[in-house]
Amino acid sequence: MSSATTTTIVGNLTRDPEIRYTRDGQATTNLGVAANRRWQNRETNEWEESTSFFDVVIWRDLAENVALSLTKGMRVIVTGRLEQRSWETEEGDKRFKVEIVADEVGPALRFATVDVHRVVRPSSDTGGEAGTVGESGA
Repeated sequence: MSSATTTTIVGNLTRDPEIRYTRDGQATTNLGVAANRRWQNRETNEWEESTSFFDVVIWRDLAENVALSLTKGMRVIVTGRLEQRSWETEEGDKRFKVEIVADEVGPALRFATVDVHRVVRPSSDTGGEAGTVGESGA
């Protein structure tokens, strides 16, 4: 049994979703999310801000829906698990990266509205409903 660390972030897309397909035809989409945190410094009473950047990996039908629905700058909610991967560079240096592998991605509705449209796929392996989203208002 594997243990996964589940996390949820809310932030803005730093770039348009990038969709690719594996050799066997599985869709995968990558996105970047910037999550801002703002607080008041108790000593100075000044507002301070910090931004964290996250790489998100999305698979299968969800990957296609995200690529069709979201664009740079949109505010999103991402829930998924943290995964670390490692590789070696051509120079022999080891590199490590922690990514969020998304289970769900959706638009955040604090500052926007959306229209949800069901996507019907003839060979859906998820068994559930999928949707695409078009952001309107701001």
